[in-house]
Amino acid sequence: MSKKIKKEKTTKKAAEEALKEVIDPELGVNIVDLGLVYSMTVRKDTIHLKMTLTFPGCPLAGPITREAEQVLEKLPGIKKAKVMLVWDPPWTPDMVHKNIKDELGL
Repeated sequence: MSKKIKKEKTTKKAAEEALKEVIDPELGVNIVDLGLVYSMTVRKDTIHLKMTLTFPGCPLAGPITREAEQVLEKLPGIKKAKVMLVWDPPWTPDMVHKNIKDELGL
């Protein structure tokens, strides 16, 4: 009898936790708590992430999205992360997690 080896699978929740490692350098807060992550789907070995930035002309767009891809691609069973920047709805400080709002004085 042979045992089937179960492939470890990444969940959406695990991916969200991993994204908390990605810090907005200007604010010093992770992209999840800032409310920059809009949606995420895990399909087979690929994660599709829709996110925004605090403003469309942000000069850190490239580094932040690359870091998000790298963090996600380290997760079990994930080979590719595809990050799409979206601007609708536009980000507002209201999207920041309540505890972080207090820390930032918002």
